[in-house]
Amino acid sequence: MVATVRAMQLGEVIRFANGKSIKPGGEGCYPVYGSNGIIGHCDEFRYENGIIIGRVGAYCGSVAYCPDRFWPSDNTLVAFPASDEFDTKFLFYLLHNTKLSRYAGGAAQPLVTQTVLKQVEVEVPPLPTQRRIASILSAYDELIENNQRRIKILEEMARSLYREWFAHFRFPGHDKVNMVPSPLGPIPQGWEVKKLGELATVTMGLSPKGDTYNDEEDGTPLVNGPVEFGDRFTKRAKWTTEPTKFCKEGDLVVCVRGSTTGKYVKSDGVYCLGRGVCGISSKYQCFIDLLFENELPTLLGQTSGSTFPSWTGPQLKSHPLLSPPPEVLARFDGFVKPMSAAVLKYSRQIQNLRRTRDLLLPRLLSGQVDISKGSA
Repeated sequence: MVATVRAMQLGEVIRFANGKSIKPGGEGCYPVYGSNGIIGHCDEFRYENGIIIGRVGAYCGSVAYCPDRFWPSDNTLVAFPASDEFDTKFLFYLLHNTKLSRYAGGAAQPLVTQTVLKQVEVEVPPLPTQRRIASILSAYDELIENNQRRIKILEEMARSLYREWFAHFRFPGHDKVNMVPSPLGPIPQGWEVKKLGELATVTMGLSPKGDTYNDEEDGTPLVNGPVEFGDRFTKRAKWTTEPTKFCKEGDLVVCVRGSTTGKYVKSDGVYCLGRGVCGISSKYQCFIDLLFENELPTLLGQTSGSTFPSWTGPQLKSHPLLSPPPEVLARFDGFVKPMSAAVLKYSRQIQNLRRTRDLLLPRLLSGQVDISKGSA
């Protein structure tokens, strides 16, 4: 037996509220949500146990859920159950499945409004069924969160080892090495100052012709910028039948143009690089990844263009860096490579879990999957 559902408008199901402006990137005990998720923390909160909806911009229509206290920025709307007939976590999944970006207006940039969203029609089952659906889908999210915690631990272990060896110079055998002067300050004897282009291959992207793009998985996946960035790795969202420049699995892919200059992810396979990004590849990739992360503040200070910041190939390739001897680099990569491999494995598991959850979601909401025998 499939539970009876009611056709309703979101305005009958959800009570909306507006976010409020706050400086991003701060510190505190409460998360601050922007349209693309958590953007910082603060010492105040406005709401608790609510759903955060991206209101404007590239992430317009995105949906996040926070069971605790939080602050929503002015780029968001906040949604709560309109009455005790509705379960908050179920409504989060309902909104996720509704794909709110379809209801965006605005010529210059996408925008969703309360007025429009309140008129969106949805189908809502009885409260016990809502809770059962939320329970099933939450099990997937818990597995995703567990993998995300594992990834954070591994990433912090790699960063700590990098700082110990290459910032504090407490690498194996450091007590037997003298410090000598260099353009970057005192460094261990035998270490050098080199250019990034000497330590890694920097491949500047070149966009293929527009008429070769497709979303039918024909050709080579294309990465032009953050639209094709996942949490930590590239994602397949667009393809080209006439690829130009390439990156391979394990390369660092970095934005080099516009407001997202410096944003980066790892490549999880072979991609065509568009003009908005570059690929950075090295024999000692683990070292280069962490070196780039460490050097990023300095590199961002060297971008050209006040209204449209960017990096050129020669600029990146000529950036001076500390270069340890090959035996030190090989030993470091030997420690960190298994961590990087585990991060990739957990990230792929997260992708599979999200894909399975998102395929199951509409089937649960439509009643195609009978859950009447499950407990709420």
